[in-house]
Amino acid sequence: MYFTSNIKFLRKRRGRTQDDVAVALNLKRSTLSGYENGVAQPGIDILVSFSGYFNMSIDTLLKIDMTRLSESQLGELERGYDAYVKGSNLRVLTTTVNSENRENIELVAEKAKAGYTTGYADPEYIGELPVFSLPFLSDKRKYRTFQLKGDSMLPIPDGSWVTGEFLQDWRNIITGKAYIVFTLNDGIVFKILENNISKDGKLILFSLNPLYEPYEVHINEVKEIWKFVNYISNELPEPVLPEKQIFQSIALMKTDLERIKAKLGTDISDVKEIN
Repeated sequence: MYFTSNIKFLRKRRGRTQDDVAVALNLKRSTLSGYENGVAQPGIDILVSFSGYFNMSIDTLLKIDMTRLSESQLGELERGYDAYVKGSNLRVLTTTVNSENRENIELVAEKAKAGYTTGYADPEYIGELPVFSLPFLSDKRKYRTFQLKGDSMLPIPDGSWVTGEFLQDWRNIITGKAYIVFTLNDGIVFKILENNISKDGKLILFSLNPLYEPYEVHINEVKEIWKFVNYISNELPEPVLPEKQIFQSIALMKTDLERIKAKLGTDISDVKEIN
């Protein structure tokens, strides 16, 4: 059980003194100190009080060693995601941190994607991936960057590096938003999602390129989902022409076509006259 270390860790993490917490929970400071040092055991009513104070389930306070969680995992708990409260499975992500215990952004290059399908949960494999950081991203969330190939994600250029934020609770998938989806069958794909998890346990995946047909996957096939954050490319996407410019282009094409028809008609007449 990790109750004693957890309440001390959370108190210090939030910058509270023992007096602050004791007053908030209507306890004596010496009693709180006894809980934190493990010389006193709390009753169920006290456990409920701590659960409400830190906004975490009793199971989490008792069973999860928070001192071993990464910053992004702690951030998930503090933003209200608690596997014991929501009754969903806690998805454990293998990750790396820098010398300051901050989450790295791992790079999964195109040539490394095949290995990712078997090594995504292997600390040794993840630890060998190149890493970098982006100063404008939150250090309380987990990000990973994937190099994606193909024309199904046009207008995003082929070979772009797409960064996603790890999504713990898939019920938070927003229909119409872009995500990186990893399944063992399809590998790593970048798609617009339709969330039908509550309806039939499935997601519908749409490509940005309308030439590709959408398809369904059951969530049992999905291993990871990353919410789209940004992409990096050394190519510019194809420009989208304004409506007025499109009409002008069509008009010019028609004019050119008429000129070609007229010229062909003249050439044919000339040939007949010569004969």
